[in-house]
Amino acid sequence: MPESPATDSTQRTGIGARLFVLLQYGLPQHALSNAMHWLTQRRLPGLLPWVVQLYARLFRVALEEAEEPDPRAYPTFNAFFTRALRPGVRPLPEAADAIACPVDGRVSAVGAIRAEQLLQAKGQRYRLDHLLGGDGALAARFRDGRFATLYLSPRDYHRIHMPLGGALVRTIQVPGRLFSVNPTTVAGVPRLFARNERVVCLFETAAGPMAVVLVGAIFVGSIETVWAGRMTPPRIKAVTVTEAGSGPIRLARGDELGRFNMGSTVILLFGAEAVTWASALIPGAQVRAGSAIGQIQ
Repeated sequence: MPESPATDSTQRTGIGARLFVLLQYGLPQHALSNAMHWLTQRRLPGLLPWVVQLYARLFRVALEEAEEPDPRAYPTFNAFFTRALRPGVRPLPEAADAIACPVDGRVSAVGAIRAEQLLQAKGQRYRLDHLLGGDGALAARFRDGRFATLYLSPRDYHRIHMPLGGALVRTIQVPGRLFSVNPTTVAGVPRLFARNERVVCLFETAAGPMAVVLVGAIFVGSIETVWAGRMTPPRIKAVTVTEAGSGPIRLARGDELGRFNMGSTVILLFGAEAVTWASALIPGAQVRAGSAIGQIQ
């Protein structure tokens, strides 16, 4: 299966792309993201409905799919951005062994984990143990497995759902940078997904271990999970591991797992000979939460 990254209208080329990437190295990434988090939590009753309508028009947001389609009903921009969808608009696959897509977005890269490395972009790979916060024993459980990298753009629905039913084993918070995760930056910043701030959610499922990695990015004001609430900010300084304990949280396929404030990336990991991806899951493909993207092998 092809493993090159998607190329779309958001990807710059040539000198402009290099300048765009270089600029990000010098930006106060965390300060800007904290400011965005503060701003999106403000109540602006006179201005907010106009901002929401303008944003929806510019980014072609499907407000008719939202549980609350009225722009005036949202108290803050973050409430709009993390909006719920109407019941039934993202149905789950009928087959019990199907893997449900966790998000609305676009496939950035997909394929095999080779020599404990994942493809980031053409000619670029990064180490699995680095993605998982330096946990070599955990990385070994995914050796020769399968991965899928799914990019959420500003227009997408920003809640994250369970691809399979499973029990939460561990949550790993990994500090890092906050580079943009759009196609231009992914192609231009080596090891980006192993450098950016992220939350690794490890589950045991019918397909064995499954990791859902929530990757932060610039202007992503917060990453939340349904069991721990807001996990970033505050920004952490060291890798933090939280075990599920004796009574692990169990989530069914399709249940909400977490959410992003502003666009970012989700990386799915499965172990060797655990799953097969659908033939339509190729770089550049648009995906919708709940759609079948593979099956248990």
